[in-house]
This record gives sequence, C-alpha cells and structure tokens, in this order.
Amino acid sequence: MKTCDIIGISDSRRVWFPPEVMDAIKNGCVFSGGIRHHEIVGQLLPKDAVWIDITVPLEKVFEQYMYYDHVVIFASGDPLFFGFANTVQRECKEVRMRVFPSPNSLQMLAHRMGVAYDDMRVVSLTGRDWQKLDEALIHGERMIGCLTDRTKTPHTIHQRMTEYGYTDYQMTVGENLGNEDKERVSPYDDKTVYEHPNCIILQKTAQKGRFRCAFGIPDNEFALLDGREKMITKMPIRLLTLQALELPKKHVLWDIGFCTGSISIEARLQFPHLQIEAFEIRPECEAIIQENARRFGTPGISVNMGDFLQATIPADSPTGHPDAVFIGGHGGHLKEIMAKVLTVLAPDGCIVMNSVKAPKVTTDSHQLLDEACQELGLRQESPMRIVIDEHHPIEILKCKR
Repeated sequence: MKTCDIIGISDSRRVWFPPEVMDAIKNGCVFSGGIRHHEIVGQLLPKDAVWIDITVPLEKVFEQYMYYDHVVIFASGDPLFFGFANTVQRECKEVRMRVFPSPNSLQMLAHRMGVAYDDMRVVSLTGRDWQKLDEALIHGERMIGCLTDRTKTPHTIHQRMTEYGYTDYQMTVGENLGNEDKERVSPYDDKTVYEHPNCIILQKTAQKGRFRCAFGIPDNEFALLDGREKMITKMPIRLLTLQALELPKKHVLWDIGFCTGSISIEARLQFPHLQIEAFEIRPECEAIIQENARRFGTPGISVNMGDFLQATIPADSPTGHPDAVFIGGHGGHLKEIMAKVLTVLAPDGCIVMNSVKAPKVTTDSHQLLDEACQELGLRQESPMRIVIDEHHPIEILKCKR
C-alpha cells in the first residue's frame, strides 16, 4: 500500500458524503473497514469492489493491504482521534494518507447535551488500562470524556469511581450516536443495559474537600498497621522522600516494603502520571493499603504481596523498568534487594531509603546502604538529616548508578 484514503463516518444509516469523498469512493477499487462500516456504506461501493474486514490481529489486515497500491478505509468519527489513522501512521510510516473526518462520538455527545467541551479532558479506555482516567479523576478535571469498550463500560467505570470516592461527578451516556433508530443519550442509571458502542461525559458537580487536593496527608488520617503510628513514614519525611525520588520527571515508582502504603498513596496524589508498583511481605498490609487507597481516592496502585526477593519480574514488562525506587523495609536483606533492583533499574533511576537514628535500633540501615553501594558500584548523594518534634532523627539516603 502506497497511498490510502481514510474516511470517517458516523453511525447514521442516512449516508451523505461531500463530493471529494464520493470521488474517492467512486475511484476506489479496494476498500476496508469494520463489519458495521460495511453495513453502512456497502451500497455505495462499486460492484467489483474488494473488501478487507478490519479484525484482530491487525497484522494480518496490514499484510492484505500490502498487495494493493491504494486502499480506501472507513473508520468511525475522526480517524485521527484515537482512531485507525493513528494505527496506519504507526504501522505504515511510508504510506501517503488523506483523512476525511466526521465528528467523533464525544463531540456528538457534547452537542446532544448542549455543553461547551473546549476544556474537556479526553480519555480512551478502548483496549487500554485505567491509568488516564485515574489521572484525570485525581486531578479533579471539570469535564472528562471517556471512550469505552466492552469491558470498561459505563457500569464498570461508575463502580470504580464509587469505590474510590469520586461521587462528585454526573455521568451522561451516549449510545449509538448518529444512528437514527438506536441513538440514546441519558443520565447514568445502574439498572440500565447500555448498548455498544457508547461513550460517556463526566461533569463535576461539586468541589469536595478531598485529600487529593492536599499537599501532604496528615498521618492520623491513614489506616495503620495494628494501630501503630510509628509504622508510618511521617508526613514531612514523606514529602522530602518524594522530592528525593525526583518524581515529577519519573515514570515508574517501586515502593518496596510499603506497610500502610503512605509513600505510594502520597506519590499517586501528587504525581498521578506515575505507574506505581507496591511490594510487601506482610499479608495483613494488603487490606491496609487498599483501605487507604479508597480513603484517599488513589486508584491504580499495583499491589504485589510476598517476598520481593522471590518475586518474578519480567525484564520486558513496564513494571520491570522502574526509574524511582523507595525501600521502606528490607528485613536485613538490603544488599540483595538492591542487587535485584539493579537488574531492571532504568539508567537514570535512583534508589531512596530512610534510616532511623535510634539507640535501640540494632541494624544501622545507613551502614548497610554504604556497604551495598560499595559492593554494587553505586554513587551515593549526601544524606539529609531531619528531626521532627520528639521523634528520633531520620536520614534520607539516596544513591544512583
């Protein structure tokens, strides 16, 4: 395939195209699109037209395209808006492409609702994870437009938002937009069965006083391990630790020995773009971090239970390339933990830990870190020593390759 025309269409059965699009169809020989697209435009195609269904795996579709010099492709809405044109650009970089857009589904839904959408945060959940929606919710965006799929439906989206306390949004669902017989726009109702395709718009109804807007969560607001306040990284230390981790420019944070999850949760609130992997060996901590995540509205923290040293970490997965690592607990195995981290740590990554300077502490974490860095060839930065109220001094320690 050397050239292609990609024509955006709505779900309307009253098909109308401008003259330049009709010319592209009239002069075409090979056409492609989904089954639904063929149902809509099939009567407009030449009698001897070749049709290539767009189905997964897409590799086989593009293999068929390569047999022809020119293909006319039908796609939904604006093909450059999370659409098939993006895929063509990625898979066929040398192909010359013309795009004829139609309004995308979120534009249509905003028009049906009669709302301005110039500052709408757009999130695609079609074949994607929850990360971008979580990020938009934590940021407290005024309006969020969501493209759904058959698993991330209005119901599963509503359930997730409710679980993490995001009840200050009104959800409007648009189904079969553009289809004269099936189109429906309605407020979300948990008893309604929604047809696919659909999309949703979330509109903020109130500015709730949630901790996601705060800078530093008070320690006494966390659910604690056995109610012990000493088993949490104190808020000022927590914020200085996040600063040491250089999180504004990082992508993947590992929190090893998360206990209550305070580091992971604070990081998720302040830097929701992060992918966070939290590790803990004590099974009772799993319920605690989940409770705290719901309490503070921080979905998306991946919790990994068990001995970190026994965990299998695929080197080719996103989880396998942290660029910021906090070690909150090591059980005397600091060097072994750091050695394992180094097998996947990004080149610009850093490792941070806190060391308590107390008379009854038998294992000096600072000394253990010094020994580990020397053996593993890591470069240490100057420690930061902090004293809070009547607590023992804390040293924030940091090292890099």
